[in-house]
Amino acid sequence: MPVERALPTEEAGDLLELTRDVVAKELGPRVARDEARGTFPRDVFTTLGATGLLGLPYPSEYGGGDQPYEVYLQMVEELAAGWLAVGLGLSVHTLACFPVATYGTEDQRRRLLPELLGGELLGAYCLSEAHSGSDAAALATRAEPEADGYRVSGGKTWITHGGVADFYTLFARTGSPDSGAKGISCLHVPAATPGLEAQAPEQKMGMSSSPTAAVSFDGALVAHQDRIGAEGQGFSIALAALDSGRLGIAACAVGLAQAALDAAVDYAQQREQFGQPIANFQGVSFLLADMATQVSAARELYLSAARLRDRGHAYSRQAAMAKLFASDAAMRVTTDAVQVLGGYGYTTDFPVERFMREAKVLQIVEGTNQIQRMVIGRSLTGQG
Repeated sequence: MPVERALPTEEAGDLLELTRDVVAKELGPRVARDEARGTFPRDVFTTLGATGLLGLPYPSEYGGGDQPYEVYLQMVEELAAGWLAVGLGLSVHTLACFPVATYGTEDQRRRLLPELLGGELLGAYCLSEAHSGSDAAALATRAEPEADGYRVSGGKTWITHGGVADFYTLFARTGSPDSGAKGISCLHVPAATPGLEAQAPEQKMGMSSSPTAAVSFDGALVAHQDRIGAEGQGFSIALAALDSGRLGIAACAVGLAQAALDAAVDYAQQREQFGQPIANFQGVSFLLADMATQVSAARELYLSAARLRDRGHAYSRQAAMAKLFASDAAMRVTTDAVQVLGGYGYTTDFPVERFMREAKVLQIVEGTNQIQRMVIGRSLTGQG
């Protein structure tokens, strides 16, 4: 059933109705088929751009929607409930646009953002490497300064939209090999740049319609004008972007968990055993009650963090908490949804088995949940 939302403005309510309309008409009829076939829904992101949903949290003067994160995240949740690959894809695209919108020069914003936010271009975020996943400051991809720009060599792994993105927000080392976090810079790299190549997509247990691939850079030349922020500022840009991105993942987790809860409630009301719906049995109704409580708690946690962000307050700890709790809750709720459906839940005739497979990745992306616990713990003790 539709989630009742207390949105701050009438315009936000209109955006909610628009989002639900997109989910019903554009996502619902094709999600099962495209997931089974591994078909990437590129046209959906073009539609999101045309409707204004692709750039909600960014300024209207650059093609955005002027919406607070509190509103944007609820639209992400709605999309993720309809199709996780689309909700997460929107979150990743927003993450890829963040450096230009927040740290770019006025010229860069006016030159790049309208296409980035309008649906013409889809982005990817290139931080992780084969040997520097959680330890992002140890990345080795090199961007050597030259007269015409930066000559990039190296490789990135686990890139959502790898091979289908139109631009890559790349973090590469411009300082010495031992410069650590202080030697990393951020670059905007068009996908057509010679020397940039995406590898074959990974074969994953879920989200098969969302390609995840390694991306290699073999002497790719990036113009000086496409460096975002100051040289050596890249790591702080990456961390700031990830704070916002973790809220996007939390919203996706809540959307997925809500979809699983809705499917379980619907089934429990229709499935009869011993002459009555199984929803009447305490063992099932208590399970549904716990699932609903976890979904609601996770939603309030990400909304609370979003409101801090919208007011300009520090929210890194709260973003980590939201991502941690929401993704763990999604794993529990989707697993319990399979249990409610019993044997049917283990078949592809119902979507809950897909929901359970999809939920797992949310505990890993944008920093594993072990990393989130480190972030929270260090914040509590004043270590970071």
